[in-house]
Amino acid sequence: MGRTHAPVDLSSEYAADFRAHQRILQLGAVTVWPSTVQPLLSRRTAKLIRHSDPGTYNLTLVVEGVARASWDDRDAEYRPYDLHGQNSWRPCTVQVGRRDQSVRCVGVEIPRDVLALPRRSADRAIGRPLSAREGVGALLGGFLTRLSTDTAAYLATDGPRLGAVLTDLVSALFAHTLDADRDLSPEAHRRTLTLSIRSFVARNLHDAELTPSVVAAAHHISTSHLYRLFQDEDVTVGALIRRERLERARRDLADPAQHGVPVHEIAARWGFTHHSAFTRAFRAAYATSPSDYRQAAVAGDGDAEGASLAGDRR
Repeated sequence: MGRTHAPVDLSSEYAADFRAHQRILQLGAVTVWPSTVQPLLSRRTAKLIRHSDPGTYNLTLVVEGVARASWDDRDAEYRPYDLHGQNSWRPCTVQVGRRDQSVRCVGVEIPRDVLALPRRSADRAIGRPLSAREGVGALLGGFLTRLSTDTAAYLATDGPRLGAVLTDLVSALFAHTLDADRDLSPEAHRRTLTLSIRSFVARNLHDAELTPSVVAAAHHISTSHLYRLFQDEDVTVGALIRRERLERARRDLADPAQHGVPVHEIAARWGFTHHSAFTRAFRAAYATSPSDYRQAAVAGDGDAEGASLAGDRR
């Protein structure tokens, strides 16, 4: 760690048999590094900064355990789903873990030149309390934990696009913390708002009254603005709601533990109030009826498990 592009001094009372695990996910210009480490002390000193400063903003999401950081005249403790913000040109000392408790975290490194926020604004966000429990912070935390848990579904070419989304979320969190949304670039604001809308839809699929107008009202925008946001997406808002509802229903129908639950109850659970309408939509999407799909899934038919949506723009 002392020979990296942003060197730090590390020490640990467990140095004789120190255990750590770290992966590096390269998303274009952005780096994500999920880690699990035993207690350690990390120092980024003024001398090390003079030796090498890559000019990056760094954000660390604590998933399990406790950490503490001190810089300038500030001191802060971080618990699960707190976020520690830092930049590479400011000295900082971080105590990771305590006693014999390891810490699991996800770190992010973003070059200052690609952050969708003026540097003066981003610098003011460093050191302020940042939480991944609600709002934009929860969007960022959910994105990081899901991304770092399983990367098997992503191609190498997805990296730069995922990095752009991550950069926009960090920019939006900094701007929200400073109440400075006006500082966000229009493109960053659009992408962050779209992610928020997708998250809202996923949380409210059970609500039969969920419609594009409800989604727009919840985000304080007009329906026409909502439609414009999704012009460049892979699906319209109405189709997104329908697709996600059908996918949840499909998973429940294929679940052996729910074999005794009537089809109409599963449909109602995911916002379909009319059984006949659900059946038509399911057949159009999967080329089979809900009942036949369930029977094939229970019988172990690979075609049923491999069914995919048809007709939506992907």
